[in-house]
Amino acid sequence: MLLLGCVKEVSDYELVVSLPNGLLGFVPVTQISDAYSKMLSKQVAQGELLEDLNSLSDMYSPGTLVRCIVTSVEKSADGRRSVKLSIDPKKVNKGLNASALASGMLLSGFVSSVEDHGYLIDIGVSGTHAFLPRQKAQNYIKAVKRGPDLKIGQNLNCVIVDVKNEGRVVRLSIDRSEVAASLATERQNWTLSNLLPGLVVKARVQKVAPLGIKVSFLSAFTGIVDFMHVDPEKSMNYSPDQVMKACILSIHPTSKVVRLTLRQAFLHPGGSPNQLSNERMGAVVEESTVKTFYKQFGAVFELDDGTLAFARLKHLSKNRKSFKPGAFKTGCKHKCRIIDYSLMDEMCIVSLKYQIIEARFLQYQDIHTGDVVQGKVFSLKPIGMQVKVTDGIKGLVPSMHLADVVLKQPEKKYNIGDEVKCRVLECNPAGKKLILTLKKSLVQSKLPILSNYEDAKPGLVTHGFVVCAREFGCIVKFYNDVKGLVPKNELSSEPISCPDKVFHEGQVVKVMVLKCEPQQERLLLSFRLSSKPGPEDKRECTPKKKQEVKYQIGEMVDVKVLKKKDNGLEVSILEDKGNVIASIPTMHLSDFVVNCKLLWHCLQEGDVLPRVMCLSDKGERIILSRKSAVISAVQEEQVVRSFSEIQPGMMLTGYVRNVMPFGVFVEFPFGVTGLAPKVSMSDKFVTDTKDHFVVGQTVIAKVMSIDEEKQRVLLNLKVSECSSGDSAAESFALLNQYFKEMKEIRNLLRRRGEPGMARGLCELVPGKELQLVVQDVKEDGSALFSGSCVTGLTVTATRYHLGDKNIVPGEKTKALVLHVDALTFKVYVSLREELLKQ
Repeated sequence: MLLLGCVKEVSDYELVVSLPNGLLGFVPVTQISDAYSKMLSKQVAQGELLEDLNSLSDMYSPGTLVRCIVTSVEKSADGRRSVKLSIDPKKVNKGLNASALASGMLLSGFVSSVEDHGYLIDIGVSGTHAFLPRQKAQNYIKAVKRGPDLKIGQNLNCVIVDVKNEGRVVRLSIDRSEVAASLATERQNWTLSNLLPGLVVKARVQKVAPLGIKVSFLSAFTGIVDFMHVDPEKSMNYSPDQVMKACILSIHPTSKVVRLTLRQAFLHPGGSPNQLSNERMGAVVEESTVKTFYKQFGAVFELDDGTLAFARLKHLSKNRKSFKPGAFKTGCKHKCRIIDYSLMDEMCIVSLKYQIIEARFLQYQDIHTGDVVQGKVFSLKPIGMQVKVTDGIKGLVPSMHLADVVLKQPEKKYNIGDEVKCRVLECNPAGKKLILTLKKSLVQSKLPILSNYEDAKPGLVTHGFVVCAREFGCIVKFYNDVKGLVPKNELSSEPISCPDKVFHEGQVVKVMVLKCEPQQERLLLSFRLSSKPGPEDKRECTPKKKQEVKYQIGEMVDVKVLKKKDNGLEVSILEDKGNVIASIPTMHLSDFVVNCKLLWHCLQEGDVLPRVMCLSDKGERIILSRKSAVISAVQEEQVVRSFSEIQPGMMLTGYVRNVMPFGVFVEFPFGVTGLAPKVSMSDKFVTDTKDHFVVGQTVIAKVMSIDEEKQRVLLNLKVSECSSGDSAAESFALLNQYFKEMKEIRNLLRRRGEPGMARGLCELVPGKELQLVVQDVKEDGSALFSGSCVTGLTVTATRYHLGDKNIVPGEKTKALVLHVDALTFKVYVSLREELLKQ
């Protein structure tokens, strides 16, 4: 089907074209012309930019009229139809042959070559060479102001001046006055097979009907002017046999139905239709008056500024059931919102739907960097997740931004249609580019948004995310692609030798601006947010009452140790300048029971703990947790927020709340609790429940059954029931986390303990070989050792770990470290040959 269209938007890879009756079409960059496609192929083959290859935005601008042919109609993932077009003259002018060409014809052509005296023009007619002399182009070149020359691939409205050698050679003109005055006549011998959109003809009215006018033109042809394309100045005041100018809009390939327009902007080829001012797009019109209602199509309204607008049938009410035709009689008034503008119809498109009138976002221009938006999961792709914000706005959540932690299988967390809350990282309305994040730490952040270098004032504290960790430090990114460097010496108050082992890509961090040079786009940052306050600062810093500040469960904060208590740590939350007091129970310092007491012992007042999670904010004090497994479960949404969400078979991460003779009570984040009866506690036979679990221990529980009446949940804690299947991977992950924490504890001991003993403990790691001297052999077969590397420590080996060796006091021997108990200063070793050989 041939159509006249108007360029609405220009991007790097396609033209968005406005078509008659409010439709849109898309012209891919490969459907411009043969010459342009060859240059694109050459550039791709060479792998470098060609100087004479111009971008689409260099050659086309919104408002340019183009002749198009429909190449396909595709159905998109959301059920909408997408019209693919071509403006290639070989396809648009395929009905023409050399013998049909005549002087005065108006055709579409594309510059295929720039010569000394003019231009070779591709008009898509086989066997015809079309030439445009320079003097016939000067007037046009000056008017469009796109440089001193025409560009290869540029679309032109050409008038045939001369035809020679039976159409094999034609001379063209693009002089604006000649093009504007061109008129298709009977003398040019147009037929239904080669008739083109964009031709201006003299038409005679045959019949005037409510939906439009039937006209005849070029003696033998008939066509239709629908109600949207009559001259708005004359409305439907036309009479039979009246003669006026009309422009052909479309020609159907099979039915041969020709549609025309009487609108003034199209009656002078080379012109442009009227455009809507940017301020009007999205405007809400309190009172619009119904001009005409068409029961099969929609209604035409007159807006408050006197312009006409059209609302499709589906936009007149919430749904078909609530639609009342009586409300759209001529003169009725309605509230509406301008949702689009059809260039080809020179008419606003409006909606009367309440949810559209009240919508916060209607177009990309309405969205600003840092906005928190609601959307629905549209599709999952390798590069990330597409989120539908509104019908016309979609954004991309890159893989790195699907959660606070990297998701290996995002399809397990997100389903198509799920509602999600995102934050806008970047929005480029011109390119319709919207980048979002689902990282809770960023979405829930109350700190200032850093979206340009000018706002980066020294002392500003904000959230960002790590994009690179190397030996020189970390590169942290913010909004609108603003990024800065945290040098190695600003990563922590303590030296960090390998930043890439401490920080990872995508990690949300809180940073402070040290220095910024906006013009050079240089930004220097620090992770060291707090320094020790002086006496005056301490007097001024009075803690806020807990109820003044509300923290959400799952919110990540950085804290500073204020005081060590028997049951845990009293800390201040740095996000609120240390004015909010919270507590971390000892058993919430780690997932590993043995590490909890160690960490409590090693940590001292003034130490800063990053990324601690809010677990409860109901009592008099905020309760925090450092349990990695619990934090991961909350961040990956592997949690239940209320009893109603629990389903049998669910695997949930929680912690032991109480150990009773009949079973174990387990609490989960958000306060839901359940009971694991004695028979479901372990794969082994349970005599005493206290031998198997301790209060605060991290557990993975499987939901066995729920009693909705009594609001009770029965759990299973057996390892055989609670494994995800890949038990080896789970075990290695836990071991990895354990050794990571042990490394942290050793670093703390290096700074805290008695110099000699602490240094000795730090050097002793499982697997290390030691040279020891037997000190004593006990009656139970175990032995005690001494040595220069274990001064002040108790070193012991059980009877089993002495192997077959008969040792005596004073004997020198090799031993392998099995375990180091830093609290009791005990080291357990083995003398077994099979271990020493490894």
